[in-house]
Parts: sequence; C-alpha cells; structure tokens
Amino acid sequence: MKNILLPTDFSDNSWNAIEYALNFYKDSMCNFYLLHINRLSNVATEDYYYAQTQELLVDVNIENAKTALKKLQQKIVENFNNTKHKFVTLTDTNFFIESIRQHIEEKKIDVIVMGTKGASGLAGFITGSNTGDVITKVKCTTLVVPENAKFGKIEEIAFPTDFSLSTDLQLLQPIINILEEKKASLRVLNISKKVTALNADQQKSKELLEDYFYNYSHSFHFLTNKKVEDAVQCFVNSRNIDMIVMVAKNLNYFQQILFHTKVAEISYHTDVPFLVLHE
Repeated sequence: MKNILLPTDFSDNSWNAIEYALNFYKDSMCNFYLLHINRLSNVATEDYYYAQTQELLVDVNIENAKTALKKLQQKIVENFNNTKHKFVTLTDTNFFIESIRQHIEEKKIDVIVMGTKGASGLAGFITGSNTGDVITKVKCTTLVVPENAKFGKIEEIAFPTDFSLSTDLQLLQPIINILEEKKASLRVLNISKKVTALNADQQKSKELLEDYFYNYSHSFHFLTNKKVEDAVQCFVNSRNIDMIVMVAKNLNYFQQILFHTKVAEISYHTDVPFLVLHE
C-alpha cells in the first residue's frame, strides 16, 4: 500500500497534479492524503485585538478549507471511482515546509505529488515557491507535475546524471518500480561541457548502474553542451521523454536542470513531470 501526499491550494495546477497522480497510480493500492495548508502570519504582535482577529480568520479559513476538500474528494470519486484508492482530507495551519515534514513522518508518506505553474515555478529567482522548497528542503521522493503535463503511457524515462552517485543504489528503487509497472525504458543521460572521458570513479558508477538496471530496458547517452539545460531540452524532444528522474543530492545537474532563469527557452519545465529522489 502506497501512501501519497497531495498538497493542494485548489488551483488548476494542483488539480492537474492530482489527476496525474490518480492516473499514474491507477493500478496500485494507495492511500491519498489531500492536504491544504493555511499559512500562519509571520508577523509577531502584542496587539490583543489583532491576534484575536487573526485567530478568527484562521478558524474561518479552516472551515472553508474543510468544505473545499470534501468537494474535491467528491469530484475525485465522481471522475475516477477507483476501488484501489482511499482518501483522507487534512487541513493544517503550520508553516508550509514544517507541515509537509510533519505529515510525511506521521503518515509514513512514500511520495509527494505537487503541481507547478510552468518554468517560473521552478526558476532560480523563485526558489522560494512551495514546490521549489519541497524538492530542495524535504527529504521525500517528490513527483513534480507541470501545468501542461498530461498523463499518457510512460515509455521513455530520462535519468540525467554526472555519475557522482553513492554506492547505495537503493535510492534508485523508485525507478525500478516504474520500469516494472509501466514496462518503460530508461535512458541514462550524461552531459559534459566538453568532450572528456569518464574518470575512474565515474566509470565505476556507470558500471554499477549497468548492473543495477541489467534486467530492464536501458541505454546510456553522452552529450556535449556548455549549457546542461539546453542539452536536456534537446534530448527530451528527440526521444519523446515522458518523465525525467533526478537525484537531489546530485547538485551539479540538479541545480542546472531545475533551477535557472532561462524561462522562455526551456519548455520541459512546463511539459514533462520530474521525479526527484532523496536519500
């Protein structure tokens, strides 16, 4: 039984992420936790009446959120009605990241699924966005669903890496799960800024990956480009990639692919889901 956390602000983007998650896990037994977080005010005050007003507003917001969550759950059942899926609605008034961390621990969450509005949602100058904060600050596998991503058959998965992996490859188990469940193929992608041979450690990591994915359809691809995000864009387009998987600890690639300011020229942020793996 998988435990999936679905943070929602009731926007079109969050509904798109929920739809994707329900389709992606349609053949799996899952507990889905629909979570809406009412942020607390960051302003400390000794004004009694202001504090009382804030508390009343929080109470009203919570009741409105509970009503909206029930409507959302009803909408899900009407549109999907999957007997393998169970739903729990949650409201919280904690700060966003603290709330996410708390529910991950309490509910033993396996995966967070979140929507994001296009490239700007993950751009370097908006790294304070909720989705950006979750994938960098919360140690839980996170599936990021961009605004234009629609669920279809998962056939091609890209795994960009510079081969600076730890020897504990259990971190990559979610990739194995997808390859098995979706009968997909894995494309391991290495991008370097200039033509150069792998060093001894990188070669060892490559051999470990070859062994780890031996029983599954996979291949290795090597591109040279001064801009990693441009190479990823080219690869995604040429291979019709359906999902990109990243290891959060692999900071060199992770930051270049997910966080930058070249919004207009990068479309994979708006079209292709990202699965971010944490140790």
